[in-house]
Amino acid sequence: MTASDFKTDLRLYLQDARDVLLWKLDGLSEYDIRRPLTPTGTNLLGLVKHVTSAEALYFGATFGRPFATPGLWITGDAETNADLWATADETRERIVGHYRQAWAHSDATIESLDLDAVGRLPGENGRKLTLHRVLVHMIAETDRHAGHADVVRELIDGAAGLREGGDNMPPEAAWQEAHRERVERAAREADRGTRRPPS
Repeated sequence: MTASDFKTDLRLYLQDARDVLLWKLDGLSEYDIRRPLTPTGTNLLGLVKHVTSAEALYFGATFGRPFATPGLWITGDAETNADLWATADETRERIVGHYRQAWAHSDATIESLDLDAVGRLPGENGRKLTLHRVLVHMIAETDRHAGHADVVRELIDGAAGLREGGDNMPPEAAWQEAHRERVERAAREADRGTRRPPS
């Protein structure tokens, strides 16, 4: 396999993760894409903001190609976790639009550089990273957050799956409920087996 084939494969996996993450927003209300569904505040639109910032940092500033869209949530003066939730005046269209712009900017960086090109993370102690390493990192980062989005979406309306048109889930609700009950029973049995009797 040639280096260009490696790059093509890596870009394919990155784009697949990007598409899945945005798909998880489809058909939901403004409230549902923003509401926190974990104790740490994880929400769908915040996940999109976060990976937008990550792409801008890793494919932009790291390689001396700053992403010029204002209002990203990665500056030193941004509040903690500003990139993990959406304020009431930040529209879905704006956030998704920034994400798509970040894709285009990232893809231009990927296209223009060899996989062994070296960049440096911004900051006083910025690490040197190859484009190959950045691509692998962003695939892992985006897939991780797409997985979070899958769980959050399931908590919202029960929708789950790998991708649109191929959700890889058993279609029967009765089967899914029986499976869940079986998993619950196994968890309870295992828990009982590990408890020590009172002394």
